[in-house]
Amino acid sequence: MISLVLFGRLFELTIIRGAYFHTLSEENRIRRIPIEAPRGNILARGGEILVGNQKIASEDIDKRPSVTDKPIITQWKRFYPLGKGFAHAGGYLGEVSESELGKVEGRCPEKGPRILGSFIGRSGLEEEYDCALAGIDGEELVEVDAGGQYAHILGQRNPKVGEDLHTSIDFGLQKKISELIKDKKGAIVATDLQGEILALASSPSFDPNVFVDNAKNAEKLKYLADSNLPLFNRSIGGIFHPGSVFKPLVALASLEEGAIDDKFEFVDEGQITIRSIYGNYAYKNWYFTQYGGVEGKINLKKALGRSTDTFFYKVGELTGIDALVKWSEKFGLNKKTGVDIPGEVEGLVPSPEWKLKIKGERWFLGNTYHMSIGQGDLAVTPLALNSVISAIANDGKLCTPRFVGQPTCLDLKVDSTNINLIIEGMKSVCSSGGTGYTFFDFQEKTGIEVACKTGTAENESGEPHAWFTVFAPAKDPDIVVTILIENGGEGSKVAGPIAREIFNYWFKVDVTPTPTIK
Repeated sequence: MISLVLFGRLFELTIIRGAYFHTLSEENRIRRIPIEAPRGNILARGGEILVGNQKIASEDIDKRPSVTDKPIITQWKRFYPLGKGFAHAGGYLGEVSESELGKVEGRCPEKGPRILGSFIGRSGLEEEYDCALAGIDGEELVEVDAGGQYAHILGQRNPKVGEDLHTSIDFGLQKKISELIKDKKGAIVATDLQGEILALASSPSFDPNVFVDNAKNAEKLKYLADSNLPLFNRSIGGIFHPGSVFKPLVALASLEEGAIDDKFEFVDEGQITIRSIYGNYAYKNWYFTQYGGVEGKINLKKALGRSTDTFFYKVGELTGIDALVKWSEKFGLNKKTGVDIPGEVEGLVPSPEWKLKIKGERWFLGNTYHMSIGQGDLAVTPLALNSVISAIANDGKLCTPRFVGQPTCLDLKVDSTNINLIIEGMKSVCSSGGTGYTFFDFQEKTGIEVACKTGTAENESGEPHAWFTVFAPAKDPDIVVTILIENGGEGSKVAGPIAREIFNYWFKVDVTPTPTIK
């Protein structure tokens, strides 16, 4: 009886389950060593590496003393040469989470399931173009002996390197703007006229290199706990009251609606008073508030140049809130620009319907006054504001900002005569007597006319937001720059000097001091 049991057990192990154990033996004898595929590089327009890879030797090589025909297996580590200087645009890598493990990205199933220890793009271009940048890992089959030592290489499938990403970023300009803003809280955006992004920075920033280095977990945790939100991209994810940089759009809406024309004049007496059953309300001009001064009779060009609030109160009243909302939305301030990195949010363009629904309050003339100077509930992202100014500089063509590929542009069918009036007003901002005093000598030094607008936006969180938006040459410009310094103070004093440094760099202005002869 015992013999029968033993025979039956032997029969099961050798005949019935023999194939199973043979397979198990083969699997124990063969090792599958993944060969990591490097990600593609992210390149500036001149070919400079914005995001690349560093080689690190594989630990597996040192564990194969018996193998004589081994190829070199290389591991890769993502490297960000500019560190904090390109973090928000470039993004960073994060290790695959438990919930992502084994899943296939629907946009690129050919890349296979995500495996333990692999990295994927978490923000910026790294996330948006993860499918293109990610390579396809290879594999090496190695036979081991009974002691687990590597004995023989059975075969190898080579990895496929990820695609390089060619961007519109100007490497030198990106370095320059990141340096200028690094000790401040804010954002800088620079594009060409068609929407190609030349540079983009948000501050405070972070070093993406710490997210691919396990030895720097303490620094990673410090970034995540920082109340100043260094991972937050203020250029596309933050909405701010624009203040007076919104006035060119108000002026254009008024001209397009026929509420005013090129001959319209207004007498500034320092303030406008509204008398109502609820009381009397005075809406003052900044020049009157700060210095007790009045502008007297002014036209549109001077009102833009001097940023006269009372002029725009009256223009907003004549135009009407419905038209102001219509033109704000036409220029895209109520939606995302469509830039090709994740994290963008929509702006807020308030309307009587919005106020009644959200706040349960009626819309008053005072609300129109506030919106006419970029205040009240109006809020925009720096990138969206830059797109508005770019469209004005581009004869009414609103372009989708892009890092990669050709931007698309929509012709808003704006009267070129009206556009030219706005540009003339913006040129006066950066000319003697305007509010953009940091550019008063720019044309003298370079022969290049500049159009700009300053902004000092009051807000509920402390000091005003400092804005400056500028393009040059004023006719057929090749660069448009918008600067926001969050709670920075006065736009002309805080953001203006930064804009001048950017333009000194871009247009190669000699800033060497003239030596003093004694």
